[in-house]
Amino acid sequence: MTPPDRLRALLAKPGLVTMPAVWDGLSARLAAQAGFETAFLSGSCVAASRLGGPDLDLISFGEMFDSFTMVRNAAPNTLILADGDHGYGNAMNVQRTVAAYGRAGAAAVLIEDKVTPRALTAAGKPCIPREEARMKIRAAVQAAKESGILVLARTDCRPTRGIDEAVARIEMYVEEGADILFLDSPADEAEFRRAVEASRGRPHFAVLSPGGNRLIPDRTLAEQIGIRIGTYPTAMLSPVIAGIQSGLAALQAGKAASELALPPAVHQATLGYGAYDEAAKPFIVSA
Repeated sequence: MTPPDRLRALLAKPGLVTMPAVWDGLSARLAAQAGFETAFLSGSCVAASRLGGPDLDLISFGEMFDSFTMVRNAAPNTLILADGDHGYGNAMNVQRTVAAYGRAGAAAVLIEDKVTPRALTAAGKPCIPREEARMKIRAAVQAAKESGILVLARTDCRPTRGIDEAVARIEMYVEEGADILFLDSPADEAEFRRAVEASRGRPHFAVLSPGGNRLIPDRTLAEQIGIRIGTYPTAMLSPVIAGIQSGLAALQAGKAASELALPPAVHQATLGYGAYDEAAKPFIVSA
């Protein structure tokens, strides 16, 4: 089965699919080792790892695609939902983005309706007009036919244009053939339920990490509402930041390692040193 077909089969089963947010080979490898079948290549996590900064539309398609390649190589069996952001331009750019991820083996790709380039402020996400957003999703769905990659259509217009417009866009995305829907920044449970209902039985995606001016349901409530996919962009990234800070503090204190550091043997096993030695044995030249 192709990655998109495998994701479709997974989403046909009951329950919430938990997608850890990954950004490079190590994060993808660790998520796979922990038993997760899926992962979200998060733009905010890639921005943090590559730029050391916030997710404010500064990451390019080339940088995201390079990160996808790292993730895919480190965890080839993981079903990756790629963050296609705004498609990196107009409808034709959207087609190029969707086609590239599909050919490279992504299971799904996210396309959103925010304005780009964004205003020079970190506050809010102004969105493109509704019909322009329609054409982006129409272009994405058309491009997806080549590989079968699933299209996740996201609307960011709730904070700036209200819940009625956001729900209307979700209904429109369903009409255009989007496979998965995503309302960003719902204010309460009622808005979540409206968005899920507007998805008309198609899977609905949600960010379930704490933070931001939005409702963050726990897993139980998310399942009751009807959310099918939940991602957690800070669940791995924040502990990584804390771990690096702990290591630096240990060095500043004259220590060789933080209390959080893995024992050397566990560190090497996690990274696969033993597996490498086994794989290399047939190629060693005898002295």
